[in-house]
Parts: sequence; structure tokens; C-alpha cells
Amino acid sequence: MSVLFSPLTIKGVTLKNRLIVSPMCQYSSVDGFADDWHLVHLGSRAVGGVSLVISEATAVSPEGRISPYDLGIWKDEHIEKLAQITTFIKGRRCVPGIQLAHAGRKASTAVPWKGRGRVTEEEGGWVPVAPSAVAFADYYPMPVELDREGIHKVIADFTEAAARAFRAGFQVAEIHAAHGYLLHQFLSPLSNQREDDYGGPFENRIRLLLDVVAGVKSAWPADLPLFVRISATDWAEDGWNADDSVRLATVLKTAGVDLIDVSTGGLVSYQQIPVGPAYQLPFAARIKKETGILTSTVGLITDAAQAEAILANGDADAVMMAREFLRNPYFPLRAAADLKADVTWPVQYERAKPQ
Repeated sequence: MSVLFSPLTIKGVTLKNRLIVSPMCQYSSVDGFADDWHLVHLGSRAVGGVSLVISEATAVSPEGRISPYDLGIWKDEHIEKLAQITTFIKGRRCVPGIQLAHAGRKASTAVPWKGRGRVTEEEGGWVPVAPSAVAFADYYPMPVELDREGIHKVIADFTEAAARAFRAGFQVAEIHAAHGYLLHQFLSPLSNQREDDYGGPFENRIRLLLDVVAGVKSAWPADLPLFVRISATDWAEDGWNADDSVRLATVLKTAGVDLIDVSTGGLVSYQQIPVGPAYQLPFAARIKKETGILTSTVGLITDAAQAEAILANGDADAVMMAREFLRNPYFPLRAAADLKADVTWPVQYERAKPQ
């Protein structure tokens, strides 16, 4: 029996298999609103047979967007279209998830196909916030350091966004604390140079993430899963590292987080990443082994045999894919055939099912 196509129960949600659509920014929203692009993008992956589709990084506040065109959930008006999308996903026997995010110092930047870099206020940009007034790169905007009131607003924004996410029909919430965005910026000593109780030693640098976890849990049903995505290493000297990640995962498990979504990098522009097939897997495997918390892995996982081996070896509990799902939204249907796993196809597509 294929491990990849075996179910996984997390609290009150059962995933029909271990394949998950990783969050992928679309930069296709106006004022944070989802539209038919998001319905088709997310819905087609649900049709393709995955167990869980996680939305792109969804901003908890306008200033938390990466670009002016990011998806958002900072106001009630965003709920209606998101609810249409989650209803469609559920109708495909798939679980809808949302990634709650704040870009921090990597905010107010151009969409990728326009070159990244700073967006001026005249072009619809804004002044970003961060743990410290340190820019990501010289072509990025200079952020302002969050004061105590600003930190409380961040916590409240995540909490209120989680409440809206539930009202919109999402069944999994993921807190984005990776890829150099705000919560990761607080974790790493390379970006957090504060001298108050949110900076300095490890216990202080993880404080905001723990405060956000507590806030989200207060607004998120106890029987629905809560994930946290982390960058297990900054891939830079004196930055956040694998030892820190194991230590953090232990704390997050105690705090009631159900799964650690393990990625890497994104904090600094000078990172050195040894990219290769499943290059992030050792971090997920170590966290799983040393803490016992559920983990998912992501990064250059592109075929069924590779994904099956990861799970069969016990290195992770689920496999997330991003670019492979951009290339092939129906990857799970083909993967099931490759692994000789019998899965249910959409009745509209059954005539194409391999015999």
C-alpha cells in the first residue's frame, strides 16, 4: 500500500492522502480581494486529487502584503469570495487551508514579473515595519522598527484574520514564520537587533511568534489543525539555524501547534543555498525525529517515487509541492497510477483514468 496515498488525521480533519499544495503567491489581487483567478488556481489543484490546498500568503493587514497585489484577509469584505473558493474545494473531497502572513521588511515591493524592489507610495506602496530598522537589501524599502503598540497590532491582526478564515470556511490555518517575512525576521538575530523583551536571546526572539500562536488559537476552533511554516536555516553565518529550529519546534508543540511546515531561507539577500532534489528534507526529518511533532517537507520534490520514499523512510509525515503543481495540477492522479494506488477520480475525468 502506498504511504503517499494513505490518510492522515490531524485533530478533527482527515487528509485523504499526504500530498499538499504549498502556498504559492499569485500577486493577482486588488485591495486584497480574491477573484476568479484564485478560484480556478486553487480549485483546479483540488480537482487534481490533493488532500489539502493551502492558499498563498494571505496578508493579515494592508501593510503586511508583500506587494500591492497580494491576497488579504484584513477585512470582512474579503470573506465572501474566499468562502466560494473553500466551498468548491470541499466539494472535491479536499481540505481548504489558509496561510496567514505579514511580510514585515519585505513588504511594499513590486510583483516578480516587474522586477521586485521597492514600490513608492506614489505607486501604491507604503513604509514597511520590522523588528529593527534594517532593510532586506539596498533595493528594498527601509522599514521602521515596530514599537510596542505596533507589536500588539500585529498580534491582533493575526487573531482577527484567523477568525475571518474560519468564517470563510477554511479548515487548516498556517502561520507564516518563514522566508524572511515578519515573524521570521523576529526569530533571526540577523534581522532582529532589538534590546527589549522581543530581541536578544532565543527566548525573546521567539516571543512574537508564540504570542501570535496564542492569539490565533484563541480565535481558531480547537478541533481544527494549526500549522506553522518555518525556515529551518537562514543559510547564512550567525543566522537562525537547524538547532534553533529543533528548539523552536519543541516549544511550538507544547504551545499546541499540530504540524511544522519545514522550509528554509529567505531572510537575507546573501544566503548561500545548496539547491538539489529534496534539499530541505534533512531539516524536516531532524525536527520530526527529535521532537515527535508532525512535519511536512517541501522543495524540489517532483515525482511520485521520490515523494513515496520520503514518507516510507519516516522522514516526514506529508509532502508539499509548489512548482510541480504549477506545471501539473493533476500530479496526484498520475502519481497514484505510478504507485499503483487506487484513488477516486472526478467522474467527469474518469474516462482518462489509466487502466
